[in-house]
Amino acid sequence: MARTHGTEGGKGAEKAKGTMTVQEAGRIGGEIRKEELGPEGYSEIGKMGGEVRKEQLGHEGYSEMGKKGGEARKEQLGPEGYSELGKMGGEARKEQLGPEGYSELGHKGGQRVKQLIEEGKRAEGEGATEEEGEEESGGKGRGKPRH
Repeated sequence: MARTHGTEGGKGAEKAKGTMTVQEAGRIGGEIRKEELGPEGYSEIGKMGGEVRKEQLGHEGYSEMGKKGGEARKEQLGPEGYSELGKMGGEARKEQLGPEGYSELGHKGGQRVKQLIEEGKRAEGEGATEEEGEEESGGKGRGKPRH
């Protein structure tokens, strides 16, 4: 007996001639819609959906979703494939921004790294100062009072 739908999604089921699974129907419908809209229109729909999802999840949730997707993609492609994907993305971004814009983007990134390093050094310095004070006074709460 042929199955045309169900919870198993057609796995292990025989299909009667002229039937398709829900997954197959969705894929075909998506391909038709993509042809109707063209690559730019289809991309725009994806961006709109992404914005709605971002509002639903909030910044942190959306960021977490992206990290999970990136990790899954890295597993699919392997380290070399993932690296190649990043290179392709960098080249595409360079084309979008032009040489001057791409250079400016790199400069901004470098400034951000410098800022993070400085913040890390300050945080380490503050931690070291607190530890030194504990050693000198024999522990927290003992020693000279602070004014």
